[in-house]
Amino acid sequence: MENNIIIKTEKLCKQYGEGETKLMAVNNVDLEVRKGEFVAITGESGSGKTTLLNCLGSLDRPTGGSIFVNGKDITKLDDKGLSAYRRKNIGFIFQSYNLIPVLNVEENIVLPLNLDNTPPDMEFLEELLRLTGLDKKRQNYPHELSGGQQQRVAFARALIHKPQIILADEPTGNLDSKNSREIISILKTSIKKYNQTLILITHDGSIATQADRVCRITDGVLSE
Repeated sequence: MENNIIIKTEKLCKQYGEGETKLMAVNNVDLEVRKGEFVAITGESGSGKTTLLNCLGSLDRPTGGSIFVNGKDITKLDDKGLSAYRRKNIGFIFQSYNLIPVLNVEENIVLPLNLDNTPPDMEFLEELLRLTGLDKKRQNYPHELSGGQQQRVAFARALIHKPQIILADEPTGNLDSKNSREIISILKTSIKKYNQTLILITHDGSIATQADRVCRITDGVLSE
C-alpha cells in the first residue's frame, strides 16, 4: 500500500436483512483516502453515506470486504481492538452536538480523555479553545451557547486526543449559513495545521465543492 494512503477499502459491503428484505447499504465500495486529504461524500437520504462513515469509524461492522487504516485491516479486530482503534485514531463530529448539559465547555471538550484516564495536554486545550473561538466561553454550559458555539465544542472534543482522521456526518446540518461557513473554515484550518484527514458527509453543494475530492454514493455504490 502506498505510504500516503491512510484509509483504503476493498469490496466493502454492509448488508441488512435477508432474501426479499435484503438491503445493501454499502455495496462493494473501493475507496482510497490520502493523508491530509479532505474528501466529501454526498448522496440522497438513505443512500448509504452514514453507514459507510460508521463502518470507516468502526461504529458499525461491515458484512464483507476490508478496511485498511495505515495498512492494518481493522475488520479483523475484536471489539476491544476496535474500541482502542477509535479512541486513538478517530475524531467524530455529528449533526447533533451530544454535549453533556451539566458540564461546562472545557469539561465537555476533555471528557473523552477523562473517560480514558488520560490527563489533557493543557497547552493543546488552550490552542483548541482559541482555534474555535471558545476561549472566553470555557466556563459556560451548553444551554448558554448558540448552536454554532455548541458545534465548536463538539469539534474541539473530537480533536482533543489528536486523531489522525476526522469523520464528520452532516456537521453543519443544524446550523445557519454563516455558522456553517465558520465551522467548515475551522475544519479546513485544523486538518492543515495538524496534518489530519477529513471525510465529511454533506447535502450542501457549496461545502462539498471546498473538498479536495467529492464522492457520491447511490444505493450503496460509491463513485467519484
